[in-house]
Amino acid sequence: MKRNPWLKFSVLLVLGLLCSTYSLAQLQTYHFNELDSLNEHEKKSVVVFIHTDWCKYCLQMEHTTFANDSIAAVLNRHFYFVKLDAETHDSIRYGGHTFRFKPNGANTGIHELAEQLGTIDGKLVYPTLAILNDRNEVVFKYAGLLTSEELLAGLRQLVNQ
Repeated sequence: MKRNPWLKFSVLLVLGLLCSTYSLAQLQTYHFNELDSLNEHEKKSVVVFIHTDWCKYCLQMEHTTFANDSIAAVLNRHFYFVKLDAETHDSIRYGGHTFRFKPNGANTGIHELAEQLGTIDGKLVYPTLAILNDRNEVVFKYAGLLTSEELLAGLRQLVNQ
């Protein structure tokens, strides 16, 4: 008896779709340009992950810390999560201000918003995590790699205040 290859494909497709509805928590990310209107509907604190494309610790944090289901669940429920590339050339409108890229060499520079939010003791290092309350005030900054356990403990502490 000859099997129908379309039947096998159809069964696999249906199983794949069913499994995808039961997937693990997905971290929802936003852009700064969306936050003003989002906060009009529901006020939340903002977690800003300041990174660059070339930073290996930033990539590590993206693939481990932010891939953690518990982290995603807490961030999705209680915060707006924004990934900010510190070297983006895009202008960002947030909190009534427009922030721009500031070149400091031939092919280098830093974004004003990354600099403003992430500078600690006169330096900006990557990765940096900044948390803003619903009044756009920075309430927490941390420069360096955070593990899932460290970030989760800090987020839970902020939520329970």
